[in-house]
Amino acid sequence: MIKAVTFDLDGVYFPVGKEKFIQSLVGLGISDSEARRVFLKSGQMNKLYKNGKMTDEEFWTWAAKEWGFAGSWNDLTDKLITGYAVDPDVAGVVKSIRRRGYKTLICSNNFRARVDGLQEKFKFLDDFDAAVFSYEVGESKPSEKIFKELIRRSVVEPSEIVFTDDNPERLAGAKNLGITTFLYEGFNKFVERLRTLGVKI
Repeated sequence: MIKAVTFDLDGVYFPVGKEKFIQSLVGLGISDSEARRVFLKSGQMNKLYKNGKMTDEEFWTWAAKEWGFAGSWNDLTDKLITGYAVDPDVAGVVKSIRRRGYKTLICSNNFRARVDGLQEKFKFLDDFDAAVFSYEVGESKPSEKIFKELIRRSVVEPSEIVFTDDNPERLAGAKNLGITTFLYEGFNKFVERLRTLGVKI
C-alpha cells in the first residue's frame, strides 16, 4: 500500500522556470546555446553545483564570466527565481493527499540558491513532510544514494513510496531500491496512475 508520494520540482511542481530564465538571458544578448551550455549542460552545474561541490557564489560568478554578464551573481539568481510558477493542479494534489494522511515528499536534483529562492517566494516546502536535494546528499538522481536518504527521511518502507519524474533516466535508482516508479507525462496521467496505485486524491 502506498503511504508516501514523491514529487519532482522542475517540470512537475514548477512547470516553467528554466526556459523563462534562458529566454531572459537571450534578452540580454547571450546566445541560446551559450545559456544552455552553462546552465543546463556544464559539468560545473551537473557534477559540482547540484552536488554541493560549488557554492552559489562560486557557480554564478563563473556563469557570469562565461556569459560576459556585468551584474552581480545575485542578479542572476534573482532573474532565475522570477521566471518560476507553481502548477496549481499539482500543488492541489499535494495538499489533498496530505490531508488524507499520505506523506508528501520531494526528491530533486537542485542547488541551494534555487530552493531557498523558491521557498522564499512560494513557501512550497511547507506542504511537504520531507525533502531531499542533491546538493545536500552530494549525488544526483538516479544515484541510489539520494533515494536511500529519501527512504530514511520518509520513515516508511521503499515499497510504500511512489516516485515520479519527467525524465525517465532518473527513475532507475529508486526502482532498484524497491520504490514504485513511473514517468511523469502530464497532470491527468499522473493523477490516473496514482489512483491506479490506490492513492485517494
